[in-house]
Amino acid sequence: MPLRKALAFLLVFVVPVLMPASAWLAGATGHADFAAWFPLFFLFVLLPALDYALGRDPDNVPVADEARVAGAAWFKALTLACLPAQLAVLAWSAHWFVHADLGPAGIAGWLLSQGVVGGIIAINPAHELIHKNGRLEPAVGGLLLATVGYHGFKVEHLRGHHVHVSTPEDPSSAPLGMSSWRFVPRALLLNSWNAWRLEADRLRCRGLPVLHWRNEMIGWSLAWLALAGAFGAWLGQPGLAFFLAQGLIAAGSLEVINYVEHYGLARRRLPDGRYERTTHLHSWNSDYALSNWLLFQLQRHSDHHAFPKRRYPILRHHPDSPQLSGGYAAMFVLALLPPLWRRVMDPRARAFLQSPRAA
Repeated sequence: MPLRKALAFLLVFVVPVLMPASAWLAGATGHADFAAWFPLFFLFVLLPALDYALGRDPDNVPVADEARVAGAAWFKALTLACLPAQLAVLAWSAHWFVHADLGPAGIAGWLLSQGVVGGIIAINPAHELIHKNGRLEPAVGGLLLATVGYHGFKVEHLRGHHVHVSTPEDPSSAPLGMSSWRFVPRALLLNSWNAWRLEADRLRCRGLPVLHWRNEMIGWSLAWLALAGAFGAWLGQPGLAFFLAQGLIAAGSLEVINYVEHYGLARRRLPDGRYERTTHLHSWNSDYALSNWLLFQLQRHSDHHAFPKRRYPILRHHPDSPQLSGGYAAMFVLALLPPLWRRVMDPRARAFLQSPRAA
């Protein structure tokens, strides 16, 4: 992998800096309510524009180099470093929020901004980490998810979503025609329920009661409650409200991305009643360079579902996968506008489902 591309993954740490940058703008301009929306302007206006300007990156790491690149400590260190970055920006952001003179518009802007920032700097690297072997990376991934209160993702994503993706059994796969506004609350509720159910089933299979110290959901829920209690003890009710709200928004932003990643795609049911094996044809793919650097190549999602343990620097672009018309930043905005979303995506989804590739 070229050095410039290896270093480009550092761009993810621009995202938490957006919150203090917003506070600086508030002080410099005297318009705190307006400045609170700056991170969203950066991520959903400037980033898509830069994404289209910079263009695509369809290049893959040569197969002969994959093991060396995947084993490089640099790429692992970047995802692990997201935990202190998330904790630092979350604590700073909460303190500023509680003491800032914000009106209703500024409060909404700050909470939405922090939630989206958390979706990028906490949930996205956690997604990478929980797929890895060993104890350290999954544990750091779980802690990152606990900072936004969506720790059930650690259980449900691995044992639910990856099993049932692109089937009616998966709450994180949106069927053709469903709007994001209907999809997101449904996914939040069902995925949280499924996480508890899956963990209960695992313990029962081992002859253990549900209320047991080995219940992973209990452990991560206690970690989340400890963080919530710490914010409440430190900053009072406003601090607790901030912590809860930013987590809900971060989780919601994740489910918007899930909506984008699997909208309208379906795995065929085989004669024996099972579904066909998940391949790179069952997730939307995007090869826009800048947003891939910011998201640890999450947009090469087709390859991730085909090979879930493959590390992000060696995820492959598949030109025969269904392709999005932009990076995730642009598609996120489009997903929130159902008429425009369906105008762009429904023809693409139907064309792909009717193509020989999907047959």
